[in-house]
Amino acid sequence: MQNVTAVGHRGDPYRFRENTIDSLRSALDRGADAVECDVRLTRDGVPVLLHDETLKRLWGLDRPLRSLSAAEVSGLTAGAVPTLAEALAATDDSRLMLDLPGTREERTARRIVDVVREAGAADRVHYCADAVAMLAVRAADPSAEIALTCTSLAPPRPALLAVVKPRWLNYRFSLVDRDLAARVHHDGFLLSVWTPDTRRALRRLIALGVDSVTTNRIDVLTALRERR
Repeated sequence: MQNVTAVGHRGDPYRFRENTIDSLRSALDRGADAVECDVRLTRDGVPVLLHDETLKRLWGLDRPLRSLSAAEVSGLTAGAVPTLAEALAATDDSRLMLDLPGTREERTARRIVDVVREAGAADRVHYCADAVAMLAVRAADPSAEIALTCTSLAPPRPALLAVVKPRWLNYRFSLVDRDLAARVHHDGFLLSVWTPDTRRALRRLIALGVDSVTTNRIDVLTALRERR
C-alpha cells in the first residue's frame, strides 16, 4: 500500500484560524507532508492567503478583498492575513498546494506564479482549482505542477487535459469510488481528494489507493497512516 500524501486543508483550521501562518505551521508540525492554502490578490496586486472574496466570515469585516490594498488588509486584521511571500518563507522547504479560487485571468495567475518564482519555491509548489484557473496558470508557467479540480464524475475533456497537462486530478472525496480511482490511475494521473474529516472516510479513501488527501483533521490522517 502506498504512503498517501497528507495535506493540511488551509493549514490546521481546528486549532488555528485557517490560512494563517500559525495554522500552516501547526499542520506541518503535526505531520503534514504539505499544506493547502487559498490565494487571492488585493487591490494593488499582492497575493495573500484568503479563501473568501471578503473579510466577513473570518474577520467580521464585510469588505471585499479586491477593494483593499495589502497594507489595508494587514491593518484591518492586525497582520494576521499573510502574503503569499510570507507564507512561502514561513514554511521553509515544505510543499504548498495553492488553491486559486479567484483566478480568472492570466495576469492574476502570472502575478502569483511570479511571487513563487521570486521566493525560489517553484519546485515545492503546485496549483489547484477549476479549469479556468488552471488554464491561466499553465499559460503563465509552462512547467507548473497542476492539480485539476473536478466536481463531477464526467471525465475531463481530452482537449482540456492536453492543454492544462495536470499531474493530478483533484476530486471531492464523496465522488471517489474504486472505479473512479482505477480510471484516474489508468489514464496516467495521480488522484487527490478533498476534504474528508472522519476516520471512516479517511480509511475508505486510503483503502481505495488515493495518492493524496487534503483534510481539516491532519492529526487523524497522519495517525491512521502511521498505523498502516
